[in-house]
Amino acid sequence: METIIQILARELEQTEQHVSNVIDLLDEGNTIPFIARYRKELHGSMDDTVLRALEERLQYLRSLEKRREEVKGAIEGQGRLTEELSAAIDAAATLAEVEDLYRPYKPKRRTRATVAREKGLEPLAELLFAHGTDCPAPLEAAAACIDPEKGVETAEDALQGAGDIIAEQISDDAAIRKTLRELICRRGEVTAAAAREEDSVYRLYYDFRQSVNRLQGHQILAINRGEREGFLKVGVEVDREAALALLGRAVARPGSRAADFIRAAAEDAYDRLLFPSLEREIRNMLTDRANEGAIRNFALNLRPLLMQPPVKGHVTMGLDPGYRMGCKVAVVDGTGKVLDTAVVYPTHGERQKAACIDTLAKLIRRHGVTHIAIGNGTASRETEQMTVELLRQAGGGVSYMMVNEAGASVYSASRLASEEFPEYDVNLRSAVSIARRLQDPLAELVKIDPKAIGVGQYQHDMPQKQLDETLCGVVEDCVNSVGVDVNTASPSLLQRVAGLNAATAKNVVKYREENGPFTSRKQILKVPRLGTRAFEQCAGFLRVPESRTALDNTAVHPESYQAAEKLLALTGHTLEEVSTGRLGDLDGQISAFGAEKLAEQCGIGVPTLLDVARELQKPGRDPRDELPPPILRTDVMEIRDLRPGMILTGTVRNVIDFGVFVDIGVHQDGLVHISQISKGRFLKHPSEAVSVGDVVKVVVLEVDEKKKRISLSMKQAAG
Repeated sequence: METIIQILARELEQTEQHVSNVIDLLDEGNTIPFIARYRKELHGSMDDTVLRALEERLQYLRSLEKRREEVKGAIEGQGRLTEELSAAIDAAATLAEVEDLYRPYKPKRRTRATVAREKGLEPLAELLFAHGTDCPAPLEAAAACIDPEKGVETAEDALQGAGDIIAEQISDDAAIRKTLRELICRRGEVTAAAAREEDSVYRLYYDFRQSVNRLQGHQILAINRGEREGFLKVGVEVDREAALALLGRAVARPGSRAADFIRAAAEDAYDRLLFPSLEREIRNMLTDRANEGAIRNFALNLRPLLMQPPVKGHVTMGLDPGYRMGCKVAVVDGTGKVLDTAVVYPTHGERQKAACIDTLAKLIRRHGVTHIAIGNGTASRETEQMTVELLRQAGGGVSYMMVNEAGASVYSASRLASEEFPEYDVNLRSAVSIARRLQDPLAELVKIDPKAIGVGQYQHDMPQKQLDETLCGVVEDCVNSVGVDVNTASPSLLQRVAGLNAATAKNVVKYREENGPFTSRKQILKVPRLGTRAFEQCAGFLRVPESRTALDNTAVHPESYQAAEKLLALTGHTLEEVSTGRLGDLDGQISAFGAEKLAEQCGIGVPTLLDVARELQKPGRDPRDELPPPILRTDVMEIRDLRPGMILTGTVRNVIDFGVFVDIGVHQDGLVHISQISKGRFLKHPSEAVSVGDVVKVVVLEVDEKKKRISLSMKQAAG
């Protein structure tokens, strides 16, 4: 039997030694970002995604191993554990298989078979079910079991009870369940029909039929929700005769006088016990699969959204549009500090609109605003039109961008926002958040529950614990890949750093408020309740620009400082050259010297050597700067301006199972169906070709102004 290490190595296509090392590192309490970045020699440079998959699968396999032992212990306690059964449980590859094997021995609620056993009919059932050609006729055998005191008045009563016992035995047979489950998965169909005569968003499923093995994740989730809301009746269908034929072969007793009786019991088992149970299992399996796919898709979308390039160092105006309560305005400086706020009413008539433009123009001149971020929610269309007029009057030098405001209201009403901006009301806080989202999406979005960011499907229908763990893992990986300035980061950002939590993040902020900016990484060890173990995990991800040593502002871990200095000395460089950016082509020198030779002399592995060299050449680098910048606009288009054949540039806002939603600047995202994404390439999922935040060229295929639907094509734009 394969060990857990062997299973993981085979499934993840890694060496057993590397897998074993990762398991040891996880068991020692190391974080995934730390392992991914600073222990590459031990795991063969697996990335954080593979490491998280390994960790998740490890937990499952350990749970499976634990459950195997629990089941064997429970059966042994009944005195019924055989060597054959024990081996079968050890060989079970899934929790479902273990539970199938445990099913006959599992304590049950009171059933028809239980009642029959209480009447003393189990020997009759065993006699009829176990014997072949020497089996007596069922009625003859049943006549001997008549006992009015136990409620067995006639031979027919005895046969009914025996049939109930046999039906339950057949239903509990692990091999039979596995065979029928495979049949349903291979040849079964999921059906949906209207539960009531009423139009709804589920009308596509009012007469729906799809094979189990071809059903898409988004279809499963839509059907489930439609059923919960009472619009759909959903079921699983399979050829009953084919299923009974399989079952008949499994329980056949050739030549037995009880063959017809057993066949009837098998049919009862199928209709009353097996199929209803397997139907629930199949639907649960489909739902689990859909949830896993949706969570994976959510994570795929969240990562590029968080990693959008920041628009750094610009004074930015944030506009949170609204009708009745007006448009909330916040101006922040290049570091995100609030400079000014206001409330204007561009939708309350021409006079108020003119006053709004005048107020905003004064704010632009007073504070030197160069960028405007507009939330894409209610009244955003009118606010964008007003902004274009404002920019024309301003005479250039200012541009705007529509910002996804999903979650801004959640943040602005949160306890965190009230602690950060106690002097501002809820509405003005959301305007600040919108401005900061343009400046540094990652630093701002970490303050919001990832589920509220709006880049997934059916997120409220998914297992919330699993969703939270996955999304928090994505946030953690993004934050640590970018690095965090320990002297400017908020507690929300700091607590996502490997090794830190909410309490230690607050302590870091409190320490710098009381003692001034950190001037070295070593000083972080003085933060209360931040010990050497936490420091080991977090140090490499915290940047200290104010430090005297350039290494404190890089991703080089303090444990590798000596190696970094040795590398510089061997290649004829100094730390001063690192600080001033005059290091030159260190990679070329490493190639000339020989990476393995240099790594050995520096006392580190080759992967660490190359990482150190990369950091020394670009200290304080931000990986987001290498991505295409966001699209800033100075004019506005309406949906009525669109015509089929127009070629436009847009930003991917969401990637889902059946396509991609693209913002082309008309307030309504257009849909690129999966069939229109890539030319000459079959895609199983849109994420194979495109990610959230990508800037793409599209061709307008069709516009339905009334329904506000825009159909786009990427492959036609590519020529």
